[in-house]
Amino acid sequence: MMRPFLSTLLLCAFALLSTSCSEEKHASPPHYKPETPDPLTAEPYDWESARQEVPSVTDLVLLYGGGHHRDPYAWDAERLSDYVTYTDTDGKTHWLFDGFLLLEIMDPAVGEGAGVKFANGYTYNNQPLRSATREDWQRLIDYYFADETGIGALEQVVATAAATLGEPAVKRRVVISIPEPILYRDVDSKVTEYWGSVDGRSLDFSDVNDRVRACQWFIDTVRAEFDRRNYAHVELGGFYWLAEKASDTSSIIGTVAAYLDDLNESFNWIPYFNANGARQWKTYGFHCAYLQPNYFFSESVPESRLDEACEMAAAAEMQLELEFDDNALNSRGMAYRLRDYMSAFRRHGVWSDKRLAYYQGGQSLRVLKNSSDPADKELYHEFCQFVVTCPIRTAQ
Repeated sequence: MMRPFLSTLLLCAFALLSTSCSEEKHASPPHYKPETPDPLTAEPYDWESARQEVPSVTDLVLLYGGGHHRDPYAWDAERLSDYVTYTDTDGKTHWLFDGFLLLEIMDPAVGEGAGVKFANGYTYNNQPLRSATREDWQRLIDYYFADETGIGALEQVVATAAATLGEPAVKRRVVISIPEPILYRDVDSKVTEYWGSVDGRSLDFSDVNDRVRACQWFIDTVRAEFDRRNYAHVELGGFYWLAEKASDTSSIIGTVAAYLDDLNESFNWIPYFNANGARQWKTYGFHCAYLQPNYFFSESVPESRLDEACEMAAAAEMQLELEFDDNALNSRGMAYRLRDYMSAFRRHGVWSDKRLAYYQGGQSLRVLKNSSDPADKELYHEFCQFVVTCPIRTAQ
């Protein structure tokens, strides 16, 4: 995993127009391993069947949450408001991000649910984490659907903004990350029957059908919550595959993709730079894949990485991710690297032609906004203007 996360340590750096995010129905993709799971039978809700195409977004911001190492822990209305709207230096308020990716990679905190990972390959303070169970997955869902935080808070913030700005052209779209059904319970064990039960039957992840069934359970549980709550201002914009390389899950991605396609739900992926399977994202059945340049986090990575990433994304018909964290503060000396992204994306036509995902640490956009340093305020406005003036944005 190449994208860093905010905790007591920084993991190693990993991190509609001419866009290539396919909005058309596609055939079930082929698989890369001999094991081919059985197809799933989809039963769309009326609001899914009514869609003319799978949902898409122009500007997708990543909002990590659900692990108890996050500080602050909850995404309340105050935090989310800075991602829903932006007020420029002339006092004009704009809609900001139209998509919100809710995701978590681990919960290493002491207490209930301690020491779990939601995707393979993560450790905490160099200590192994056990693979998350159905109970852990359910706890993530409950976190996302809290009334006063998470999606509930997002609904409140958009409603408040709409009272002043008028309703946006489309509802704000929420993309939910699917935890990886990790083969083994522990790094050093061969236990594969640990996750829990569905319909009274214990799942064994040595069977690819059971790994797919766990994903189906998660997808259907999330969809049922959206159907039950019937939000007025936000909607389910699809799902995200948390594993940032294909090698551990290549045997099941295609079946999950076909299931989501039959439901008219989008399937999204953000592999790290040169990740296994990244260039083959269409073959796996994703509707949209963003490439991580992994440039911001280490000054040993040359600026030419951005050119290489833009060229690679163009060749593979991928979208791009823009990345920064609190090191973009003027006091930390890496603001120039965020500007390098914006410059390269303009230079290569990414800004004008492609959809973008935005990795911004824990809440680094707010950190820039609330800084007392004028240089940070300037960078905050520069970044937000980069977002709101993007030519391919739909009427917001």
